[in-house]
Amino acid sequence: MEASLLGFIQSALAYLALPQVGLSAIFVIALVSATLLPLGSEPAVFAYIKVAPDMFWPAVLIATAGNTIGGVITYGMGWAAKRAADRIRHHDTAGTQTVDASAAPGGRWHQRSHAWLDRAGPPALLLAWLPVIGDPLCAVAGWLQLRFWPSVIYMTIGKFGRYVVMTGGLLWLFPGA
Repeated sequence: MEASLLGFIQSALAYLALPQVGLSAIFVIALVSATLLPLGSEPAVFAYIKVAPDMFWPAVLIATAGNTIGGVITYGMGWAAKRAADRIRHHDTAGTQTVDASAAPGGRWHQRSHAWLDRAGPPALLLAWLPVIGDPLCAVAGWLQLRFWPSVIYMTIGKFGRYVVMTGGLLWLFPGA
């Protein structure tokens, strides 16, 4: 049973590493992993590069593009959530009163993180590559309606750096894997 499962996994990885399938699989995995879903794309990039070492830069660039687009989707989700919250906050069921939009929800950490991200602005998205906080950071940037194109540029730089460092580091740590 274990041998057949291992054989299936090896066959699946070999199929996904084929040049005609591998880069598109990396793109999709990187895109999905940049949303709020818990998925890591580095193992897929590393496995592909181990099978096709000459594809290091194309794989890193494709993964960066997919991960950045996923970050933009998450940014858009935060932006849309903010707009929806503003509409709800300003809408009264009777239609006669509006709620004070200046009342800030959340506690001390909410206020501190909001103030930090407001102060740092789009360059804070250089940290969008970080595990656990990177994806929510993109959503919060959308919520705060940070400038879009500078946010995308900083997101891209951070994510590109992550793929170069992580993949290069894995290749260095596991040269014969």
